Amino acid sequence: MTEMTAERKLSALEERFPGAVSPDTRPGYGGFKVEPAKLVEVVTALRDELGYDYLSSVTAVDYLEAGVIEVVYHFYKSTGGRALVLCAQTPRDNAVLPSVTPVYPGADFQEREAWDLYGVKFEGHTDLRRILMWEGFGGHPMRKDWKEAYYEEDFKPFESRWPEGAVRRSEDLNPYGANVVYPKDMTNPEKVTEEADKLLYAKLDEEAAKIGKNLATDFVTVNMGPQHPSTHGVFRMAVVMDGETIVALKPVMGYLHRNHEKIGERNTWLHNMPFTDRLDYLSSMSNNWGYALAVEKLMGNRVSVPERAEYVRVIMAELTRVSNHLWAIGFLLNDLGAFFTPSLYAIEERELILDIFEATTGSRMMCNYFRFGGVARDFPEDAWNKLKMLVNERLPRMVDELDVYLSNNEIVGARTTGVGVLSPDEAIAYSMAGPVLRASGVPYDVRRADPYGIYEEFDFDVAVRYHGDCYDRYIIRMDEIRESLKILQQAVKRIPAGSVLDKNPYNVRVPAGESYGRVEGPKGELGYYIVSDGKANPQRYHVRAPSFVNLTALEKMCVGQKIADVVVILGSIDIVLGEVDR
Repeated sequence: MTEMTAERKLSALEERFPGAVSPDTRPGYGGFKVEPAKLVEVVTALRDELGYDYLSSVTAVDYLEAGVIEVVYHFYKSTGGRALVLCAQTPRDNAVLPSVTPVYPGADFQEREAWDLYGVKFEGHTDLRRILMWEGFGGHPMRKDWKEAYYEEDFKPFESRWPEGAVRRSEDLNPYGANVVYPKDMTNPEKVTEEADKLLYAKLDEEAAKIGKNLATDFVTVNMGPQHPSTHGVFRMAVVMDGETIVALKPVMGYLHRNHEKIGERNTWLHNMPFTDRLDYLSSMSNNWGYALAVEKLMGNRVSVPERAEYVRVIMAELTRVSNHLWAIGFLLNDLGAFFTPSLYAIEERELILDIFEATTGSRMMCNYFRFGGVARDFPEDAWNKLKMLVNERLPRMVDELDVYLSNNEIVGARTTGVGVLSPDEAIAYSMAGPVLRASGVPYDVRRADPYGIYEEFDFDVAVRYHGDCYDRYIIRMDEIRESLKILQQAVKRIPAGSVLDKNPYNVRVPAGESYGRVEGPKGELGYYIVSDGKANPQRYHVRAPSFVNLTALEKMCVGQKIADVVVILGSIDIVLGEVDR
């Protein structure tokens, strides 16, 4: 069946909800506006009647001059196709919208983020606590009228950086100790942590109370972390246990939050490219591509990507996927206690891929390589020859060897099989993405479901497994490495000659409007929602981070499991805290 046109979608919604749904007629915008009072009914109809069962992204936007905050929702069908976009507006001085979590549980953390950073209260949300900032933080920092302690100007480049040729630091104007602004009614800042923990533990107790007990024993609450190498002091799990069995769990994040999006709205368009590197710092190429796509969509025919550049983009993205999955497999084995041989075996091959990145981009991890209209430079000849050897010879052989060592290992199987199970319906409802979604039997991959670049020209399969446990989340990454190598072998064989960059890519003129650019990153759907008002800086810059969204189902995966399994379940999700906290 062909995908419904925008006109048919609108007609169906207008007929079903007369007066509550209307087209968004602003120049450069798409989708439909919904009256807040009807929002939950409309999204329920989207899921149950129109088949849009997958809520990908929830984004708040502050329109200061208009006096409203808008929340934008991107819905998809898990069978594939383009987005259906809804937005609902609420006054800034009393920002209240109904929560869609009863319909789409995957909105949980994203609504908490909008509450935390924009002050939008979602009525009906059962756990509306701050998620990236600390309880008691003064204000909502993504609002346009919020100013930080070291505030200088709204947009970069700041004129104060070179007054009369001199250089000064804005920090010198604000002494150490004055860089945190507490609410006026706060008399003891140290009590904030206590209050925050009270809210956290009260929610844990509420969840634990739902569990029936056969013995008159007490629940035990503990704080776990850090265990995973990526959670070095910036992530914790508050856990309630009945003996060794998990009955409730809440992830606590935000320790690494640096307001990436606020920085992004003060940068110029091109300034943001190297900042995307620092999100999932293991997957800089994929980060670059998602942002480039979003801006290129807005620019339309003002920019075009040469054919050779399209091939280079695919090559770099698939090398990134292989590199990421090798790292994820190595550290999952570390979580299982088998550190030395399998971890270093996988990491060695990753280092060879980083050699290609370094020779081509000048950096191993923070590559800053993509540009609007292509990539910064072509492969050097020696890097190209090494690349062909890797994708045609060494990496396929290495993956087969690693598979033999690990996939039928008795300990790997015992610690991962049947652990952290997530059903297909649960994975969709919780907005899971990437290997976590596909390991639960949902063959959804943005490269196939909503193709971008030149992926339609390549022969590859969407890897899928059907048990939804930690073992399948391990093995599907092995499957995906093989599919990436299949794409890479085709790409290096067919890549055409020519330029890798459109003319004048640095003179960026982005017309007013909005766009959502998304890629199938190694950890799942990485999306950028951007709004332009025609000026040199984004009016809104939002990152749909797969590491952040995929944590939404962590409690669901852990409840009923043993305490020893929690570390393995977290490792099987494959998160990076730079992307979780942004």
